[in-house]
Amino acid sequence: MRIEILLKQIRQDKGITLKKLSEKSGVSTSHISDIEKNFKMPSLVVMVKLAKALDVGVTDLYKVIWW
Repeated sequence: MRIEILLKQIRQDKGITLKKLSEKSGVSTSHISDIEKNFKMPSLVVMVKLAKALDVGVTDLYKVIWW
């Protein structure tokens, strides 16, 4: 599964809006939206922030990029 699909799926499964994820992670809503639309590839720093905000392991998100 691609990172943009997985990120959006986890966010929606947890009932978290883009705005709420932005507030919890400190990553702008536009940046998260761009990642979910596959317009931008998240850096490791951003991945860590999003993983913490979603309460998932960063390796669970990051390995998607490589495998």
